[in-house]
Order: sequence, then structure tokens, then C-alpha cells
Amino acid sequence: MLKITNLQKTFNAGTVNEKVALQGLDLTLQDGDFVTVIGGNGAGKSTLLNAIAGVWKPDCGTIEIDGNDVTYMPEHQRAKFLGRVFQDPMKGTAPDMEIAENLSIAARRGTKRKLIWGIKKAEREQYKELLATLGLGLETRLTTKVGLLSGGQRQAITLLMATLERPKLLLLDEHTAALDPKTAAKVLEITDQLVNENKLTTLMITHNMHDAITHGNRLIMMHEGRIVVDVSGEEKKKLTINQLLALFEKASGKEFANDRAILS
Repeated sequence: MLKITNLQKTFNAGTVNEKVALQGLDLTLQDGDFVTVIGGNGAGKSTLLNAIAGVWKPDCGTIEIDGNDVTYMPEHQRAKFLGRVFQDPMKGTAPDMEIAENLSIAARRGTKRKLIWGIKKAEREQYKELLATLGLGLETRLTTKVGLLSGGQRQAITLLMATLERPKLLLLDEHTAALDPKTAAKVLEITDQLVNENKLTTLMITHNMHDAITHGNRLIMMHEGRIVVDVSGEEKKKLTINQLLALFEKASGKEFANDRAILS
């Protein structure tokens, strides 16, 4: 579902601020893979997601989604393949519009618009059913402006919007980092539910080592623009944080120096 070959990206090349973000990175995700990504600051995690989304054009390499070469496809065109949830709960929704209106916009992604009533009765019933599965009581608040919701509720709505039309690839960019631990756990529970029910191919960046081990069927660890650790299946299920740190140190030759990730 995703094939990345020899992806390279350097920012501010030839200047004193030159930063090599990706160094010949290779990554393949099979249909239905749920891959968690962890790494220190500057490891290249967000640059990788932004390259897939089309925010940055790579200096070299190719990106294919479901067999389509999107390497130099404009961001708005490749958006039809992708669902994305950002770290900031304020992104991903229209705060001055109702919950139902936000869901309606997501349901109409990539379709031609007509001059008809925005939301039909049958659609409202569908949205109620979908919201009820989140377990947050939002099914009775269809007319509530999204801007009045809590951060966790907004992230749950954004997740629903991002998965409503079953994207080829779901990108989660530290989507629980701005939430308190209890709310983050609930959003991750909803994430697992939506990913599993829809069999979505997913790439989730996280700073939390426990979450990286607990969620998904595969874990990759990045360092200086490369993937240095890649574990899946039974090996991942049995992995501990100490073992993961040891794998990183063996592969990179350095200790994992990210207090935020370790303390999480």
C-alpha cells in the first residue's frame, strides 16, 4: 500500500543551517499494516510524513501509494489517497461549523458539489450511529459547533473524518501528544477501533515508547533520517522499553537521547 525507495531530503542545502532530514530511506507497508514510528528530535519522523503527504518534495527517491507514483504529485491531488490527523486538536476540523457539517464535508471529499440541501435526514442518522461508536456522547450533539468541544473530542471527530471514506493510507502525526494521559488513552482506543474495523493501512508517529510498543503490528525507530530498528509480529508483542532502547543503541551506536519519549 505504501512503497518508499531511497528517499532523501536536505533543508537549507549549502548554507550554515543545512540539515539532512532523510538519508536514502526505504520503507514498505503492506495493506492493513499499522506501523508506529518513534525517534528522537530531528530523527526525520515528521519530515517522512510530510513527504508522503506532499508538503515537501524529496531531493531524490520515489513514493508510491497503492501502486500510484505520487512523488511529485501536488499535495491537493494526493490528498484523495490520504487521511491525516495532526498533533494540534485545532487542526483538521472547521471550528465554527457544527459536528454534522464537519462530517458532511469529510463524506464529500473528492466528489462534485451540487446546489442541494447540505445534510439529508438519512445522513444525520448515519452520523449519529458513527458518533455513538466513539462512546463520548457526541451522537446527541450534532448541531454543536466543533470549536466548543474539548481537545480529545475534537481529535475523535478528526479521526472519524479522516477515516470516513476509507483512505488508502492514514497518517497520524503525534495525534495524542497535546492531550492529557486519560484523554490520550481514549483517543488511542478509538484509533485502534477505527483502524481495525476499516482495515486501514496506518503510519502513526508517537513520542511515547509504551504506545509505540502496545499499538499496531509493526514498530520502526528512526535516527538521523534512517530507519535503524524495525520489529513486527511476536517480536514486537514481547518487546519491553528496555529491550527497545537496547536495539536502538546496538543499531545506531548511540544511546537514545530523548527525555520526553523515555519519561512517557
